[in-house]
Amino acid sequence: MDFGNRVAIVTGGASGIGAAAAELLNQRGARVFVLDVNDAASGLPAFHTDVARFDEVQAAVESIAAQAGGIDIVVAAAGIQTYGTAVTTTDAEWDRTLNINLRGVWNVARAAIPHMRGRGGSIVVVSSVQALATQRNVFAYATSKHALTGLTRSMALDFAADGIRVNEVCPGSVDTPMFAASAALDPDPNSVYEACARMHPLGRIAKSEEIAEVIAFLAHSGASFVTGAVWTVDGGLLTLIGGVPKVSK
Repeated sequence: MDFGNRVAIVTGGASGIGAAAAELLNQRGARVFVLDVNDAASGLPAFHTDVARFDEVQAAVESIAAQAGGIDIVVAAAGIQTYGTAVTTTDAEWDRTLNINLRGVWNVARAAIPHMRGRGGSIVVVSSVQALATQRNVFAYATSKHALTGLTRSMALDFAADGIRVNEVCPGSVDTPMFAASAALDPDPNSVYEACARMHPLGRIAKSEEIAEVIAFLAHSGASFVTGAVWTVDGGLLTLIGGVPKVSK
């Protein structure tokens, strides 16, 4: 799966799934540029960018397009995890979650698409299984991820005639710094890892590199007839109906 010097932008590319995707695309021949509020350790060209701010995203994208002559791939992986219900979530928490997780994807897409027209290309939205189901106490987060499915399908339809494909990847639990930070909120973080491993039929949580492989496939011309799709990469998590007793036969 070679990318032949294709130009790729990865938001959230300084850590976690975004970093794994950026490194994999780079290894396979793409010219990769990272947009993140944190410094990237990979040595890839990086722009200090708050994806929630369109002016910052647009400035970074314009600079990349000028340097590289266009844009072929966008991986929108920047995101945050927040907790709360419809009652306990504050206005500030709601705004921050939606601005990063949802508006951030829109921002990079609307900045990059004008540079993708005439070239075709692929946008891969990194979402979550919580785009399709949810847990308790993740009101703003689940809302932002559910909204990404509509965003993905809408853009897939609107820009299909331009040869731009848009797909969504919905991982289950993944061993990332964001997951570690969430686990650290529990008095026994290891118990969170163990419980999440048991939730997945494969009996473990994912590595970032495993999600990156799916992102790379969707970004590649090998997936040329795939658009508007929602790909679960969840170790079988969403196949299980909870609360059903195990019956031996």
